[in-house]
Amino acid sequence: MKIILIGGHGTIGKTVAAALASRHEVITAGRNSGDIRVDITSEASIEKMFRELKTVDACICTAGTGYYGDFGAMRQQQIMPGIQGKLMGQVNLVLIGKDYLTEGGSFTLTSGVASELPAKNGTCVAMINGAVNSFVLGASQELKRDQRINAVSPGLVEDSNERYGALFPGYNLVPMQRVVNAYLLSVEGAVNGRIIKVYE
Repeated sequence: MKIILIGGHGTIGKTVAAALASRHEVITAGRNSGDIRVDITSEASIEKMFRELKTVDACICTAGTGYYGDFGAMRQQQIMPGIQGKLMGQVNLVLIGKDYLTEGGSFTLTSGVASELPAKNGTCVAMINGAVNSFVLGASQELKRDQRINAVSPGLVEDSNERYGALFPGYNLVPMQRVVNAYLLSVEGAVNGRIIKVYE
């Protein structure tokens, strides 16, 4: 398969890329790194990326984050970057990318544990992750030509504990291999419209 992986140099993305690379052609993309450049906050940038690729068999996105901070002081200006990036960026990868995805191809988006178990100061991320999940459930009924879509919803990954652990006190760490397996299931398996939870 020819796979485009947006966020392929991040903690999760680089490990997923390595797991797939022995069996597939994996092309990484990112704003500042990767084989090709893409800014997922820009529809024009996404369109340009897919035009360069011409066709792909699978599109994976592990990019995007959201605001963590005091709920009492939170305003739209803190919320919008996450909506434009992690939410609408992934939505637009599908809305634009479906025309470049081969018959039987798949999209794999990334949400997260916060959709069900939000951490303190994590309301913005909880909202974004929940919206990503809902988009996947709806889009799975609408895609044509046997195209599939799933979301991987990871918990606090072991490899991210040093960077993000303080935001998630009391959360159990998830082994990276479990997270990678969720992406493999979505890409190489037959599941569709699934929120693959990696925290239970």
